[in-house]
Amino acid sequence: MSVTFPIQKHPLCGTIEVPGDKSISHRAVMLGSLAKGTTKIENFLDGEDCLHTVDAFRKLGVSIEQDGTNVIITSDGFKAFQEPKEPLYFGNSGTTARLMLGILSGLPFHTVVWGDPHLTVRPMDRVVLPLRKMGAQIDGRGHGSYLPLAIRGKTLKGIDYELPVKSAQVKSAILLAGLFAEGTTRVKERSKTRDHTENMLRAFGADINVMGNEIAITKRQELTAVDVTVPGDISSAAFFIVAATIVPHSEVTLLHVGLNETRTGIIDVLKEMGADISVTNVRTSGGEKLGDITVRHSALKAVTIEGDMIPRLIDEIPIIALLATQAEGKTVIKDAEELRVKETDRIHAVVEVLTTLGAHIEEKDDGMIIYGKTPLKGGAIKSYSDHRMAMLGAISSLITSGPVTIDDVSSINISYPTFFEHLGQISRTNYQ
Repeated sequence: MSVTFPIQKHPLCGTIEVPGDKSISHRAVMLGSLAKGTTKIENFLDGEDCLHTVDAFRKLGVSIEQDGTNVIITSDGFKAFQEPKEPLYFGNSGTTARLMLGILSGLPFHTVVWGDPHLTVRPMDRVVLPLRKMGAQIDGRGHGSYLPLAIRGKTLKGIDYELPVKSAQVKSAILLAGLFAEGTTRVKERSKTRDHTENMLRAFGADINVMGNEIAITKRQELTAVDVTVPGDISSAAFFIVAATIVPHSEVTLLHVGLNETRTGIIDVLKEMGADISVTNVRTSGGEKLGDITVRHSALKAVTIEGDMIPRLIDEIPIIALLATQAEGKTVIKDAEELRVKETDRIHAVVEVLTTLGAHIEEKDDGMIIYGKTPLKGGAIKSYSDHRMAMLGAISSLITSGPVTIDDVSSINISYPTFFEHLGQISRTNYQ
């Protein structure tokens, strides 16, 4: 169902506590299920993607109780997992699919996994190929390139693997498979990607060693349950960080946001662009840094975003592109070809959406060029059933001269179920 956002003239003011980090929520459920004992998770992201991960482990025989953002996992460890009686459904969650392939490859039974039409066209061979080098038996369409996939659990062996793509999901799948593999598994990255998996494996007692861009993990017979407090998701916070920066007279504070250095590229880029952004109350919980971010409206200048910065803000590039339309000069985003294989081809989608709204933007094979400062008009845009594109459209309506109509916003529930509540809270607008 389409939604039309009216012209917005109010500054954005207030304080928001964004939902728990999606990446960490997924991994907390996975490691808590693999570990022996009781794991309590606080501030869990109660979004559709993470709930598919919960459902998968329940079908493997793990006891998981959920009360909103609180989750209690009681497990006898992965040795007690049972062969699922039905295929595991992952919805639209690429994280669930790719990381679970690493786990399921080492379990002593047969599993079939599938997803929605959008997940079904996302490439899985980037995970399947290294897992096969470890001895995994995975079959499916396109020689195992696409869901549905069938996994026949095998005894795995450790490998040395250099990642050909900048992907924390591929790295994580291999490391999780390494929990079951004989010998040591080593993964080398060309550019450091988000390291939530390494942090959480260490917290649950895995034998893992990180040396620069090389991670080594050795088989451990048992992991030990620990409690996890999930910090706020900086990828969700990014939409309001950008909104406060580009809407005149705005000031917004976001509480308890994760500040893992592999994820804070957006803060570094905004500072380089001249944004008025500050971070306070910094502390560490469960191996993850978090703090409060305050953002005020400010004038911006264009920058070039490339190289090692890209993995640190890959999910934030769509909203950064909107930000760039309001910066003086030419913003260049390159080395971001990974965006082509997200929930949709986000390079093409961003260019199409912002062009419809009046932006001057060029599509490139590995990114885009945005020319600013450009006033945006209203228009009818597509969400591509992609939560980040839908939220991009909603935030764009805060600065357009006319209404913005989005064909479907239901995908936002994947990562930010309270998005419209929070948007209304700081904009003094009822989005119900």
